[in-house]
Amino acid sequence: MASSDFNQLLIQNADFLKPFAATLTKDQETAKDLLQETMYRALANQEKYSVGTNVKAWLYTIMRNIFINNYRRKSKQNTIFDNSSNDFLIDYQQKSISNDAESNIRIKEIQKAIFELPEIFKQPFMLYFEGFKYHEIADILQEPLGTIKSRIHFARKLLKAQIER
Repeated sequence: MASSDFNQLLIQNADFLKPFAATLTKDQETAKDLLQETMYRALANQEKYSVGTNVKAWLYTIMRNIFINNYRRKSKQNTIFDNSSNDFLIDYQQKSISNDAESNIRIKEIQKAIFELPEIFKQPFMLYFEGFKYHEIADILQEPLGTIKSRIHFARKLLKAQIER
């Protein structure tokens, strides 16, 4: 199918998508954005359209998938608007620490706690921390797999207790 024919086919079927977009989003501006994104994706994936296929169903599927993906993305953001006097957004998933000095202190604290582990726990824990699998650590240290798992578990427990203090 020629590009101009495909474009004409999209334009003819765009009006059928508007009510569907409004039903999904329940907001006219968001519905317009969804329609625009659907048309863009349809044009970008023109080669995936087979002549003779129901173009309305194809476009409805594209729109529905975009809506679902956007919904999932928004639900994972977990951002709340705080209505206090200074009006700012709170992001619960913020993982960064703004103070470099504080993060350096924490890293040194963790390194010190690891260094102070008894040797029997430190060696398997360090290998695990470097990315080795349990069975690889057992082979390297020539210890039973259960022993290695146990030592790493106890090392984690000791580190957690030490760092919490």
